[in-house]
Amino acid sequence: MTDVSLSKTAPEGEEKPRSQWWDVWEQFSSHKGAMAGLIFLVFITLFCLVGPLLWDVDPGKLDVRNKDVRPIYTAIWDADAKTSWARPMGTDHLGRDIMANMMQGGRISLAVGWTAMVLAIVIGTLVGVLSGYFRRLDWALMRFTDLVLALPLLPLLLVMMLLFRDPLRAAFGPENGIFILIVVGIGITSWMQTARIVRGDVMALKEREFVLAARSIGTPPSKMITRHVLPNVLSPIMVSATLGLATAIITESALSFLGLGFPSDFPTWGKILFDSVDRMTAFPERVLWPGMAISLTVLAVNYIGDGLRDALDPRIRGV
Repeated sequence: MTDVSLSKTAPEGEEKPRSQWWDVWEQFSSHKGAMAGLIFLVFITLFCLVGPLLWDVDPGKLDVRNKDVRPIYTAIWDADAKTSWARPMGTDHLGRDIMANMMQGGRISLAVGWTAMVLAIVIGTLVGVLSGYFRRLDWALMRFTDLVLALPLLPLLLVMMLLFRDPLRAAFGPENGIFILIVVGIGITSWMQTARIVRGDVMALKEREFVLAARSIGTPPSKMITRHVLPNVLSPIMVSATLGLATAIITESALSFLGLGFPSDFPTWGKILFDSVDRMTAFPERVLWPGMAISLTVLAVNYIGDGLRDALDPRIRGV
């Protein structure tokens, strides 16, 4: 009789099981649009956060002697254009540096977008989970969601700005009061799509075997939601977050463009665009810079959302 080896060591050359998140990253990185969007989002974020440390120019400093300086590239087709290498993006009609204002405005626009997106995702996830898991709450929460969806959002935001702008500015200051008002206004009017998506996924998950097994051993609803339900609905939440960020940036830019956003000396991309419209014919580049920043940032975020949707869906991953 020969001895039989009972060793349980893995055979040589056998690959170790990979992490699921590594597969998600491989699928995401294969999406060219998503990778291009991620690179641009990182670039514009570093431009707004790190740029002021390298470009040490006060965005609110008035320099009337150097007003209406045009970008250096305009000298290609206009030899008489007033340009300066010290102001690569030019200055406005008050002599303020446009590059410094773009950096400062981008920080504010991105801060409003991220904060409003987080608020909308929290509200939408809470409503969706409660509606999908607890049957007795489903009708009331979904009818309330339908009611909010039926409201015209932009007129509602305009009314909120007119009603609460002055009290919040008096309580928290001109900048902080408007920031709170815009973030709360965008957040409480942007959660409905997330709630409906999360509700559908939760209703499907609560009939799965592992949820029924956990319920059969007496797991309380709070632990059931945090341990079994929420981890399995993260993928639609992440996709909704990327789309919500794009919506928040566009909404803030629209409010600033309509003159109901931050004060005139507190730049955002929408405010810079609004201030440049009057001189758009003579200085078209002043509209080009904030318009491109808003458009490309929103496009990048949408591509990232598409890539996340494909990467987090196990039916598409690997196809």
